[in-house]
Parts: sequence; C-alpha cells; structure tokens
Amino acid sequence: MKRINYIFVVLALFLMSACSGSLLEIENPNEPTVSTFWKSEDDAQKGINAAYSMLYKEGTWMRWLSFRYDLGGDEGWSNSPWNELAEWTHFNYVNYNFWEGNNLHWETFYVGIFRANQVLKYAPEITSFSSPERQKQVIGQAEFLRALWYFQIVTLWEKGTLNLEPQDGNYIPSDASETQLWNQIETDLKDAIANLPETWDAANTGRATVGAAKALLAKAYMQQHKYAEAKTELQWFIDGKGSSLYGLVDEYVDNFTHYNENNKEGIFEIQFDDKNKGNTDNNASMATGFQRTQFYAPGGIGWADGKARAWLIDEYKKEKRVDGKIDTRLLNNVTYKDFPADFPDSDPKVYGRDWNWGDDCFIRKYSTNYFRNFEDYFAPNNFRIIRYADILLLYAECIAETGGSITDAAVYVDKVRQRPSTNLAKLADSPFKDCLTSKDKFLKRLQMERSLELCFEGVRWMDLKRWGLLDNAEGINELKARDADFNNFVIGKHKRLPIPQIEVDNSAGALTQNPNY
Repeated sequence: MKRINYIFVVLALFLMSACSGSLLEIENPNEPTVSTFWKSEDDAQKGINAAYSMLYKEGTWMRWLSFRYDLGGDEGWSNSPWNELAEWTHFNYVNYNFWEGNNLHWETFYVGIFRANQVLKYAPEITSFSSPERQKQVIGQAEFLRALWYFQIVTLWEKGTLNLEPQDGNYIPSDASETQLWNQIETDLKDAIANLPETWDAANTGRATVGAAKALLAKAYMQQHKYAEAKTELQWFIDGKGSSLYGLVDEYVDNFTHYNENNKEGIFEIQFDDKNKGNTDNNASMATGFQRTQFYAPGGIGWADGKARAWLIDEYKKEKRVDGKIDTRLLNNVTYKDFPADFPDSDPKVYGRDWNWGDDCFIRKYSTNYFRNFEDYFAPNNFRIIRYADILLLYAECIAETGGSITDAAVYVDKVRQRPSTNLAKLADSPFKDCLTSKDKFLKRLQMERSLELCFEGVRWMDLKRWGLLDNAEGINELKARDADFNNFVIGKHKRLPIPQIEVDNSAGALTQNPNY
C-alpha cells in the first residue's frame, strides 16, 4: 500500500471565552476541542495526520511553491498572462500581499507549524499509547514536519516568527532571526532522528523516517556553510545504515512518474494521488493530487505559466553519453521543438499532439505526458522533496568544502553521472576533466552537475543562495547570462521575499519588514 491512510481532522484552533453562563460557551458535541480531544493514541494519530495534510495545500509543492523555487532561479521563467504571477518570478514585488506569491506560503507554513505544535504539546501527555515507541514516533514526525516548514520560511524570507506552542487568535508575531530559526530547525531534527524509525510498514509508507530527518538536517547545515556537520549526517547514507536503505535507481525517469514511487532513491516524498478530486479544504474528500503539472504544461493542455530556460538544452548537449547519444535527462526534463530529432527513438508527440508551440521550452519533469494526453489539477505523481542523487552530490560538495580530496569527491558525482540510464563518462574522462585540478573548478562544475540532475525539483534557489551567487555582481552577472529576469535583481534585497505586509501591520511593529522593502 503506497499511501499513508490519512484521516483529516480539523482540531479546534481557539477556545471561546465569554461571561459565565453565556450561550456562546455551549460546545458543539460533534466538534472536537482541546479539552475533549488529545485523550488517546488514536487522537494523536489523527493529529499527526492533520499535520501531514498541510502538504496538500496550494502554498506548498502541490502548486505555488514551485514558482518560488523553480521559476525564481535561473532554470525557469514565466510569461503568464496573469501579470502579477509572472512579475513575482521576475523579482518585481509590488504588492507584498500578493496571495499566490507570498501570503499563501506564509499562512500554509505557519498553519503546518501550528498543527505540529499541537502534537508536540499534547501527545506527550497522553498515557494510553500502546507502547512508548509509538508515542516517540508520533512526536518525531511532528518534530520533522515543524522543521520542514521552518526550513521553507528561513529559505524564502530569512526571518519570521518563532512559534513553539499552539497559539490562539490573540497571538502577536514578533521577529525571530535567521540564526534563531536555523537553531530551532537543528534542534527539531536532532530530536526527530532520536524518535523516528528507519522504515515504516507498507500501510505507513510516506511518513518521515530517520533518513528524511538526517537528510534535511544535512541540508540545513549546508545552507549555513556548516559543511563538516553536514558531512557527518550525510555519511550515514554513504557507508552507514542508510547505505543499505537508499541508492540510485537504474532509470532516472522512475523518480518522476507514479509507476515506481517510494523506491530506494526517494528519501521523503509527498504521497500525491488523483483519487480525491475535491478542493483543498480540511475534510475527508480533500484533493490529494499534484497540481503543478496543470500550470507547467503547454498551452491548450495546461496554462503554460512556467517554462524552462533554453540554456539547459545547450548544457545537456555539451557532452554525449558513452554510447554517443544525447543525455536522456534532457528528454525527461525539458520538452522543446527539436526533441524528436535529438531523440529519434522517443515519441515525437506531446500529449498526443504534433509540436505547435514555436521555440518555447516546457518543463517536462513530473508531467503526465507519459501516460495520458491531457493535464488537470489531479496528477498522481509523488513529489520527491529529497532523493538519493541529491545526497550524493551534497556529499561531494562537503568533501571539497572541508578540504578533502577532489578525486574522492568526484567519485560521488560519477555515481550520478554513471546511472545506467544516464550513462555519462566519469568526470576524469569527460570534456570537463579540468574541474579535477582545483577545489574552485570542481565546485563550479558541481553547480552545473546539480542543475542537470536536479532541475525543477525545488532545490535551485537554495543552491544559489548557498553558493553566494545572489550576493555580488559577479554572481548576478553569471545568472543574467542564463536568465534575463536577473536584470531586475537588486543585491541585498531580492535574495529574500518581503514579509507579507498584513503580518507586519498586524504585529504593531513586533514583526519588522525585510531590509530594502
């Protein structure tokens, strides 16, 4: 069974207060409240399922978050007729309260944190768990999910409000620094590692594991340039217990369809499904489909709101496979006018149609073109938030950044390059073999290797930040050469989003706006 059997419940967010005897204090016996809920293991399980359900909201990878991570970087762009939607991928932030570009992310992440906080507050007080291990597992999942949401907050805004208790409607947010947020993420993930299992049974596939927590902790360390600490966590995947649990699958494309999900390469996946074709409210029939595909598909099939940059095509073609053919990752990641000629053994049609989209380049990764001739808001593909290829490339980066041998670091890049379906030569035998002559050259090549492997998987923006390309004119000029949107980029401003203005206004000065906004 590939899906978590989620039971979505709406827990009472606020307790009503009024004069004694007021009719307003009468509780609806059919609605759970804090005082009537959180009594049993089943309640705790429903609570953690409600926390997972925040992954099925438009403000996450389900839909709009990809616009921030994939289209905000240099791999993608937008010329959507929805002008404000496109402008937010061009760094033209005029309305700080633009719902789909800013406020919805903030709200979704903090509701997710609220739900995790409820579990972390009340689950430890429940005495009827079937075993201490079951209680620890519920708590560990909440710790992981809270860290996951704070990771997005610190990546996008670099500050926020630090909330570790379930708050009521009187809560006033106040400033928490980037350092404070990273510290909390580290604390939560260390605790989660101690509480989570390494694997789940089939009925619980998709829940957070030790591997998911270790991988996210390593990413958190790397974003802070704590490469030694990150390397220690990643080592578990390389020659520790994780090396027997995770690995690369032979076929690259198996990471992006619904045919081979939760395979050994997937470390944490959102369990999308196209069966519950409802809305994203909090009810048992809420939608659990992957909605990005509708927005990235070519016009007439989808909305074509997100497109690929053509430089990716050129980069893939700079090196042939060992068999002399073009890297098939290009075919799996980008759809463009000349792909039938470049890949004569592939289906030349796009969703059953001949090419009629001019010179546009479309994001093919995660599309459902492989099994149907249309898109809608209910794609069944799991989204892989973290996969093993990412781990290998991060480990190579850590080796180089901690003074290790570049030759040793290249071993882990070569594992990704030599996946059977990718079939590239080792770096030492490639057109880029000069990258092995120095740390700086290796890291520069690694930046491109990561894009060719991981494009449109929500990692590019954090990579650009970690590498410092958003901090100086040299880095921005490099990005401008690949993506004209960076002509609008202001150093010291646009590496972070503006805090939603309504949140700043409602805080009475306790939560301040980001610099230069």
